[in-house]
Amino acid sequence: MGSASSSYRVIYLDVDGRIQKVVFSRFCSPCDIKELFCTALGVPRNTNLSLLDSSGAMVSIDPTMPHNTERSPYRVVPMTGGQLADKEELFQNVLTQVAEQFSRAFKINELKTEVTNRLAMLEKRVELEGMKVVEIEKCRNDIKKLREEMASRNNSNFLEDNKKLTPRRDVPSYPKYHLSKETVEALRLPTFDAWQWEPNEMLSCLEHMYHDLGLVKDFNINPITLKRWLLCIHDNYKNNPFHNFRHCFCVTQMMYSMICLCSLQEKFTQVDVLILMTAAVCHDLDHPGFNNTYQINARTELAVRYNDISPLENHHCAVAFQIFSQPDCNIFSNFDPEAFKQIRQGTITLILATDMARHGEILDSFKQKVDSFDYTDEEHVTCLKMVLIKCCDISNEVRPMEVAEPWVDCLLEEYFMQSDREKAEGLPVAPFMDREKVTKPTAQIGFIKFVLIPMFETVMKVSEQDERMEVTLKQLGFVLNVVEL
Repeated sequence: MGSASSSYRVIYLDVDGRIQKVVFSRFCSPCDIKELFCTALGVPRNTNLSLLDSSGAMVSIDPTMPHNTERSPYRVVPMTGGQLADKEELFQNVLTQVAEQFSRAFKINELKTEVTNRLAMLEKRVELEGMKVVEIEKCRNDIKKLREEMASRNNSNFLEDNKKLTPRRDVPSYPKYHLSKETVEALRLPTFDAWQWEPNEMLSCLEHMYHDLGLVKDFNINPITLKRWLLCIHDNYKNNPFHNFRHCFCVTQMMYSMICLCSLQEKFTQVDVLILMTAAVCHDLDHPGFNNTYQINARTELAVRYNDISPLENHHCAVAFQIFSQPDCNIFSNFDPEAFKQIRQGTITLILATDMARHGEILDSFKQKVDSFDYTDEEHVTCLKMVLIKCCDISNEVRPMEVAEPWVDCLLEEYFMQSDREKAEGLPVAPFMDREKVTKPTAQIGFIKFVLIPMFETVMKVSEQDERMEVTLKQLGFVLNVVEL
């Protein structure tokens, strides 16, 4: 009986002063739950809803949302078309005023201050009315255009075609999600399903990881700067089928999982942990969706700039530190120059290690050290960190099947986009990327057999002296997903 009842969740809603009780299965999708809430409110099933707790913080509508009681019901705020129209008109009026001031301005710094202040005041009014961030995104895009025009007049020295590197000067505004106990615990496991989460929720989860590992406290990182940095990171991942912000999140979440489950904070310094997490977050910034082979064969600007040597990975590093060069996004601002130099070099080393062209070189170097591995040897530790980020970067197949398999489809879609372009441009096409030659099962089996398993087995040799780490890695090894032929 207890088992059956535990499969249902009960949530209490405050609907215009009336308490409504909503019961749903833990296996319901977020969309199903939202429809139940709409029914309880007596509004159309496709109405956009905001769910707020007693403190005004937004609550994510999903099967793991925190329990509440009749005395502490969640407040539901439906957004109707009329409300959106009124607020949009309000935004447009303010934008018109700002644009008029822009045309009369002679001092760019005064204009920046005016735009920033007006946007902050406007967003504060919207937040007090309970409006969701997604409803103000249209306004933010218009403001962003103004900022980009100001940046061009300032002769900004950002990398070409990287205007997104400009940090958001307004107060970071992705919602303050209340992460349930179940979510916090799930984040520490390699079974975590990132497909169930929206970008704003993933940003909140990344923020939680930095706090939970003690990095914010130990290095006196400004929490607002951390938020701005994460927002800028999100803005600088392109909407590719595979190499996108969700992939960035998955790699970072797997790194966080391995740090927690393998008790790596007992083996590494906190600076090492900071480097591991930050390199994972930044490792594919501004990825164009076409790999190094294409860059080199097509003689792209990136390949020319970096002399055909890991063009993409070098670009990811450059974009990462272009972001850090902005004071509003520099989470390392409290480090002295020597400490920052160490973090910069460590982060660059790990991002460059994700170039699969160096896979054999890095794994061979690591194999030479495993039998006499020494955590006090800086070269040994650096090599292990390189292998760890490589494990996380290609770790989709150690997750449960329902989490792992969609990533294969995403990767093949990106491969096929590249091979189609290569054919059109008369460039060489790799067989494993050719839609006419590759199959999903053979692609997975070859990768798992010749790349993934050998690397995890090598890491396990280091872990034999640490029972917790060994058990964790063996568990990962047992959930490898191989699609049957």
